[in-house]
Amino acid sequence: MHGTPLSTHPPPETLALSTHGLRRTFGDFVAVEGIDLAVPQGSFYGFLGPNGAGKSTTIKCLTGLLRPSAGTMRILGRDPERDAVEVKRRVGVVPEDLALFDRLTGAENLAFVARVHGLERQTFEARARELLELLELDGAASVLAADYSHGMRKKLSLAMALLPSPRLLFLDEPFEGIDAVSSRQVKQFLHEFTTRGGTVFLTSHVLEIVERLADHVGIIDHGRLVAQGPIASLRADGRESASLEDLFLGIVGASANRGERALEWLGA
Repeated sequence: MHGTPLSTHPPPETLALSTHGLRRTFGDFVAVEGIDLAVPQGSFYGFLGPNGAGKSTTIKCLTGLLRPSAGTMRILGRDPERDAVEVKRRVGVVPEDLALFDRLTGAENLAFVARVHGLERQTFEARARELLELLELDGAASVLAADYSHGMRKKLSLAMALLPSPRLLFLDEPFEGIDAVSSRQVKQFLHEFTTRGGTVFLTSHVLEIVERLADHVGIIDHGRLVAQGPIASLRADGRESASLEDLFLGIVGASANRGERALEWLGA
């Protein structure tokens, strides 16, 4: 997979999310180096990379938790810095740390989200009931979030993100540490979300799950986007049957080899 090219960008009007030259530094350390993301509307986009590659920094920039050092972003056709409130109304986020209110019940966590988004009571109650039933949390709606299992906490965070009916969903390691039953429920729910036209932007270390769910991927390594596009388009050079893990290791390995050769050439 040496020299895997980045795909050309689809037309801007077909993108749920795009960045141009997105960069984030921390002092002299460059965490994200000028990446150009292109996430089509209605896609399930897997954002992959080794530990420390810049995945979490990127998703924090996209969701407003960090301000980019340089570059531009477009989310659902809007500038997230200029139209922050409108973008946040149309976006759902499940962060890696889940950001639950432990001293509130499951139902109260959802009620808080509804109040923040200004949902009408009737709309909120119907939507909350539907989500709790679909994610099999209806029997624990009156239980404190602090007493939820890890899998239940993941599902509650997903329900909170989906409550305002977002068009774009950011998921940071949603399958890490949850049991097979919870994982299957979440996967089925996400498949239904994209079937209805929603877009999912997912980071995960579990490549087997990403391969079953995602139709597009982006691979970041040392802060640089080294591959992007439909999974099928990355299966080049006679590797149509290659697994996503094989593709990932081939691309990241090629990127690492190029870096090593550059250091040798520089005499490092």
